[in-house]
Amino acid sequence: MKQIITTVRPHLAEQVLASLRRAPLEALSVMEVKGYGRQKSYLNEYKETEYSHAFVPKVEITLWVDDSRCEEILQKIVSVTRTGRIGDGKILVLPVSEYL
Repeated sequence: MKQIITTVRPHLAEQVLASLRRAPLEALSVMEVKGYGRQKSYLNEYKETEYSHAFVPKVEITLWVDDSRCEEILQKIVSVTRTGRIGDGKILVLPVSEYL
């Protein structure tokens, strides 16, 4: 079992969820989050919004999937979220030792 944690741009979250609608998932959770990565100096892109001097809004989607389906799920996420611009988000894949 693997846990996939992906942080994506808010306007892409619905597209990610739509692409995973028929995917074989054990569980899924979605949270609105704020943060920043290497683009700290690019926060001025969000000028004139409430985030201009704070964190960038993102959506965190956490999935639990069978090991054999992990690569398939990752490809679905990347195909929707990769724009090639700074701030596309992150994907973490963690092993799950026990699932109750």
